[in-house]
Amino acid sequence: MGASYDALVEIFECVEIFLLRLRIYTEIKEPADAMTEIVIKIMAELISVLALATKQIKLGKFSTFILDGHQPPT
Repeated sequence: MGASYDALVEIFECVEIFLLRLRIYTEIKEPADAMTEIVIKIMAELISVLALATKQIKLGKFSTFILDGHQPPT
């Protein structure tokens, strides 16, 4: 389960990067059409990443480890 756990950690790190970029892009007043398109793409990727993470969590026992504050076995 160690590799799967590491993959989930990496996914959530990517989510953090997406959210930082999204915040920067949404602070632009009167964005160009291209900028709006970028924001939409970021949001779509974010939804996709969260869907994959949710699927992994449902397939494994990650929720038990996260809720109990334990690290998964390696």
